[in-house]
Amino acid sequence: MKMDESELEELSATVYDILRTLRDPEKDATLEDLNVIQEDRVKVEKFSEDKFLVKVEFVPTVPHCSLATLIGLCIRQKLQQCLPYPCKVDINIAPGTHTTEEDVNKQINDKERVAAALENPNLMQVVEKCLVEKDY
Repeated sequence: MKMDESELEELSATVYDILRTLRDPEKDATLEDLNVIQEDRVKVEKFSEDKFLVKVEFVPTVPHCSLATLIGLCIRQKLQQCLPYPCKVDINIAPGTHTTEEDVNKQINDKERVAAALENPNLMQVVEKCLVEKDY
């Protein structure tokens, strides 16, 4: 299946629309409201014949944000629940925006660590709260 640039841009916009309503774990606001999720930092590329690569960079509200790993986990969970096509997901903190970005990036892209985190009922409860969309 051959896709042109405009179709990939449309998929990127769809991914952004899925993520923009995620709630911040601490503040009563969406990640879009806080500029943690930004449309120009969400990209979809062709990964293989029948699979896509979804790349999401997010910008923590402060360089020492202690919830960056949790936000990355929420992004991953939301995409797993909502994406209608097979894909590989890369989630990273935007370069230079967090003091421990390398460690956080490693954690949120490690399948075993993500699986272990999602088995924790307390953590899953927090993630689920972030995934709930509020009506305004």
